[in-house]
Amino acid sequence: MYTQRTKKVSQAMMSAILLVIFACGDPTSADSDPIEMGATKAFNFETNQHSLAVFAGGCFWCMEGPFEKLDGVIEVYSGYTGGSKKSPAYKEVASGSTNHIESVIVLYDESKITYEELLAVFWRNIDPTQDNGQFYDIGNQYRTVIFYMDDKQKEAAEKSKRELEQSAKFDKPIVTRLIQFKGPFWLAEDYHQDYYKKNPVHYNRYRVGSGRDAFIKKYWGDQN
Repeated sequence: MYTQRTKKVSQAMMSAILLVIFACGDPTSADSDPIEMGATKAFNFETNQHSLAVFAGGCFWCMEGPFEKLDGVIEVYSGYTGGSKKSPAYKEVASGSTNHIESVIVLYDESKITYEELLAVFWRNIDPTQDNGQFYDIGNQYRTVIFYMDDKQKEAAEKSKRELEQSAKFDKPIVTRLIQFKGPFWLAEDYHQDYYKKNPVHYNRYRVGSGRDAFIKKYWGDQN
């Protein structure tokens, strides 16, 4: 007999299956060549000549594209920050054992795009009301964070968060954290960089399956 309990078990099993299929960073599902799992390297701030912004929006695959398409953005790198372990590997970060958070570092030209404009894009690509991760990716390593680099960025981030709260766009509290960036920023393994370009089929399947695209469409329409 197909009972209500059977239905609930079936739904739970399906959720678990979808989580495995769509999990961010699972290279076994990618439509690509075998990958190399090299050690991660720290971003070199000393040689950088551009303005920087650091954001955590859950799966870093999904945060590269929205920023890279902007005029004035030079490059976007996926990586890990916020923890203490040196040169963390993806699987360590994904397990939650390192206290690092999946993030992106955005290199941009301030003469062409402002930090405030980057903040607007950030908010339109996340669920700022989810505190235990982002969509299917659960854990502190997938929390949303604005890592401000200085007082100017902090003030802009606070202002943008306050304006979003006052807009009443969401019926739940805005829980995205504002944290001072202290570094280092560990660049993720090469196969993660520009993943949306390298593995578009798996990437798009993940975006749809995780619920991110539906959420963005519901609250922002085509504004992102």
